[in-house]
Amino acid sequence: MSEDVVIIGAGMHPWGKWGRNFVGYGVAAAQEALRDAGIDWRDVQFVSGAATMRCGYPGYVAGATFAQALGWQGAEVQTSYAACASGSQALTAARSRILSGQADVALVIGADTTPKGFLAPAKGERPDDPDWVRFRVGITNPTYFALYARRRMEIYGDTQDDFARVKIKNAQHGLTNERARYRKAFTMEDVAASPMVANPLRLMDVCATSDGGAALIIASAAYARKIGKMNAPKIAAISTVTPTFASAIIEMPDLATDSAVVAEAHSFRAALPAKAYAEAGMGPEDVSVAEVYDLSTALELDWIEDLGLCARGEAAGLTRDGATRVGGRMPINPSGGLACFGEAVPAQAIAQVCELTWQLRGEAGERQVEGAKVGITANQGLFGHGSSVILKR
Repeated sequence: MSEDVVIIGAGMHPWGKWGRNFVGYGVAAAQEALRDAGIDWRDVQFVSGAATMRCGYPGYVAGATFAQALGWQGAEVQTSYAACASGSQALTAARSRILSGQADVALVIGADTTPKGFLAPAKGERPDDPDWVRFRVGITNPTYFALYARRRMEIYGDTQDDFARVKIKNAQHGLTNERARYRKAFTMEDVAASPMVANPLRLMDVCATSDGGAALIIASAAYARKIGKMNAPKIAAISTVTPTFASAIIEMPDLATDSAVVAEAHSFRAALPAKAYAEAGMGPEDVSVAEVYDLSTALELDWIEDLGLCARGEAAGLTRDGATRVGGRMPINPSGGLACFGEAVPAQAIAQVCELTWQLRGEAGERQVEGAKVGITANQGLFGHGSSVILKR
């Protein structure tokens, strides 16, 4: 078993709606990560790709696709598909390869070109496909997000203004992030004036779909020392647990919760960081900065609580008090989050780790979290997929 696995390089193609082939975004991100690591592409021994999906079919086998685009050089490859957690599973595969001693250095990569509108399933009659079923009955992603938001309003007393504050905060963070798609400040009035999408969520409360790419170069600590990267951030933990019966809350694409009459109810989202904390030997009190999956403004508040960064029902208060801003007690989404980037599905979990890498190296510029030592991500995909990654200095 090898010693620590560290991140020696990080790279991203800016998010946007570029309309080009996803491979170009991934190659640009990989080349930046290689430059950042100070190694040659031919030094990479393993390529771990997060799958780019089209119409529910993994037609682009990302590991080999990117290896070919960068130039065949004999590296081993694999491809992971786990919906929005694909990037974390790709990172897990590469980390495992290094920990087992089968490789010293690996490329983790994901990129996407997204269609306009919802990330919808393929057309046709497929009643055995739960993703198709939920769209058939009208439960698109924003509908789910709105139900979660309504839950917060009913149980904790959160308001639409509380949700708007999340958007305003993340937009302020993203202003100086050159990789973000949306770099514009918003006011409470701006959010309130945006069209209603799924009550209580307005257009400014939900994230867009985007094109983008992200890549990491990870290596054994011994390899990092050999090339002079002694202070590279360490991957302290990766959690990709599945839900545990019985589910306490409806999770996409389900239409109902499990029966909890004879079984204890569990929170899937809270289980993800719990496993990561246990592996890292840390707790929420150790976290300096978090990148969470703000598909909607209300979901960011859920994640803050799922990460254990405050008690249930207190996340809106933290946001009101400015604690979740850069400079506050617990900065959340200093990158700007999905509010400023949008979803590029195979890339987004990798992008979260890129941001934490720059934060822990003190290279995040105006959005830098002072003295950041431990960072955590939170991410969820369909069909029981999700992830939480912890980095430490």
